[in-house]
Order: sequence, then C-alpha cells, then structure tokens
Amino acid sequence: MSDALPDLHRAPGVLFDLDGVLTPTAEVHMRAWQKVFDEVFARWGIQPAYTDADYFAYVDGKKRYDGVASLLRSRNVEIPWGEVTDPPEAETVCGVGNRKNDAFISVLRSEGIAAYPGSLALLESLRDARVPMGVVSSSKNAEEVLGSAGIRDFFRAVVDGLVAERDHLASKPAPDMFLEGARMLGVDPAEAVAVEDAVSGVASAAAAGYRSVIGVDRGAGPDALREAGATGIVDDLARLLGDVQS
Repeated sequence: MSDALPDLHRAPGVLFDLDGVLTPTAEVHMRAWQKVFDEVFARWGIQPAYTDADYFAYVDGKKRYDGVASLLRSRNVEIPWGEVTDPPEAETVCGVGNRKNDAFISVLRSEGIAAYPGSLALLESLRDARVPMGVVSSSKNAEEVLGSAGIRDFFRAVVDGLVAERDHLASKPAPDMFLEGARMLGVDPAEAVAVEDAVSGVASAAAAGYRSVIGVDRGAGPDALREAGATGIVDDLARLLGDVQS
C-alpha cells in the first residue's frame, strides 16, 4: 500500500502527527468520543446516531473543541461555545470537549500507551541518521502521551493543542500548525516531510507546502488521504525504513 515514497533518511526534517501515527492513541480517542457522543445524542435526541465514519469526517485530527462543533454542526445542532474552563457536565462545546478529555485521560493513565513497533523502528533509524524530527498534534495531551510512550526525546519540537491555543493557531486542516512545526524545527516546509493519518492533517500539511505528505491509512482510507493531498500512502511506518529495514 504505497505510492512513490521519499527517503526520509535524506530529509532535512520530518514532522509527525502523534495519535494514530506514532501511537495507537487514536483508538483511545475514538472510544472516548463514542462514549461521550452516545450520551449527548441520547440526552438531546440527536439523529442519526454517531458512528466511526463521523469520527473520521468531523473529529479526527482537529483541535478538541473544533471537533465537537464540527460534529454537532453535521446534525444541525448549535450550542454555546462556552469557556475552556467549563466543567465536563456543561452543555457547551467546551463542556462536551472537556468531558471527552476526562474519558481519554482516564484510559491513558490506567492502561498506558506504547508506540507502534514500526513507528518506533523508524524513529530510531531517523535518529541514527541525525534527521531532525518534530510532532504536530492537535491534542492537548501530546506531551503526556509522548512521555507515557517513552518517545519524547526523539523530537526537537512539539506543536500541540496547548501551543495552538496559546499562539492562536488555527486547527487542522488550516496550515498553521504544520507551518509552526517547520519553523520550530528550523526547516523549510518545501523541503520537509509530513506524516499524517487524518484527512484534516494531510490537508494541513499539504496547505503548508510540504514537499512530501505521507498518509498513514489507519482507517481514513487511501482515496480520502490522496484527495486531501497525500503524496504517498502506507499502512505502517516500517514501510518508510526503505533499504535500512532489516
């Protein structure tokens, strides 16, 4: 499952999404969103029911509150935005988002997380080749996930949801976060490589002008990733090891 893939070991810099690319936390996010939206839909009588397809279409890759608003808007539901300090029970976009975050953090801290074996192998190989690496993640929990997975030290730069909120960076699919990742890593996007599993993330990196955008198909589908701007598709980051793969 691949198109023409670049040699990442010769890239001046590689920027990775986190959830679903480096770690299987996307699955934890999906379960947390399902739990929260099932409860919200049932209480508010929203139809049709929430599905995994909704996750990929409206939530995946976006900042937490933008995902909530996008999903509700798909059902013609508008609620107050609220404040980031809203309690999880608040019937606001921020309240729903904070409820989901509580569910995610509970699972992360009780079960832990590990990097995908293929992703870890690629990170080790790129580190040995002295390729600068960064993370561009919409999650506000990126630092905790990286630490829990034991891979934080691979990265010179991390642009996450907290940085995006602090610096007023627009959510993926806008180019802002990938542009900031390249700036922090000190590389020209036109020469760099982005690795993403979300349609919105692929579109973000493409809009930022990255030379190569590798789509990792963890469920979004190769056609959707290509349409968003992916220049190559893989189903495992081990496929990017190339000739160095043992």
